[in-house]
Amino acid sequence: MNAEHERLELGALLLRVGLGMVFIIGGLSKLSQLLSSSKQQAMVDNYMGTTGYINELFQDYLFTNDLLTPWFFLTTLSAFELFSGIALAIGFFVRPLALFYGFLLWTFVVSLPVDTVPGASVGVNTYTSPAMFVQIRDITLSGMMFVLFNLGAGLKSVDRNWLNPPTDTNWQAIGLLLRFSLGMTFIVGGFFGAYSKIPTFAVYPPVLAIIGLLLIFGSGRGVKVAGIVTIAVMIWFMFNKLSLDKGIIANLNGFKREFALAAAGGVLALLGGGDRFTLTDLQIRAKTTLTFTRVNAHSSR
Repeated sequence: MNAEHERLELGALLLRVGLGMVFIIGGLSKLSQLLSSSKQQAMVDNYMGTTGYINELFQDYLFTNDLLTPWFFLTTLSAFELFSGIALAIGFFVRPLALFYGFLLWTFVVSLPVDTVPGASVGVNTYTSPAMFVQIRDITLSGMMFVLFNLGAGLKSVDRNWLNPPTDTNWQAIGLLLRFSLGMTFIVGGFFGAYSKIPTFAVYPPVLAIIGLLLIFGSGRGVKVAGIVTIAVMIWFMFNKLSLDKGIIANLNGFKREFALAAAGGVLALLGGGDRFTLTDLQIRAKTTLTFTRVNAHSSR
């Protein structure tokens, strides 16, 4: 195994462990409440309410025929979340799970109840920012899942003992997807962080915007530095979210997605983000296009 391929395998390990922790923590947190007779109703109400995560369209679609109850749906989903998180962390069934979650995470975006009509008010508390902005971290996680699908399980995985590791990974394309996915979380937080329910990681929004722009348009060392800064931002956010009034799982649940975002930063710090559609690449592409246009115009005279 050459050095480049070994780094890709290490990158896959970082991603799958970071993503696995999101679902392990989330599954444990939700199940601990859904399986408690004193807490389960509050948990269901939290998800089904006007500031929850399932809008009226999806509630009607899922629950109107009484074939499925909200408690059973949430408990089943949380159990799957826990066990799939463990599977990702140990590297078992990674590609199918990554592909499944890559699409599933978008359902959390389209199912969010929001009110963004100008001048209108529904008279209840709900989300007042676009769902894509509120759930931008889940969109980033979706992009990370597609990156993991292409990389495979990587080092220290169960799958690696059963399947031949990929040998034709095109990091130029995958790095582009990873840095764009991560960069958009910072871009949204940087430019729209003053609005409701948009994550800013306890950081001054213009700083987030700079990190996001560097991730998306930077290349080489710039992206690697942005990856390191990403890790620092996530650690800072975790520190600020810690509360002595909460238990371990409740504390971890407050910043579970940030484990995956930090892992993405680590992969970019390790591998860079490729050269495609960086600012330098865009300048070259524009120059090439203009030169080609001029040559064609001259030859057609």
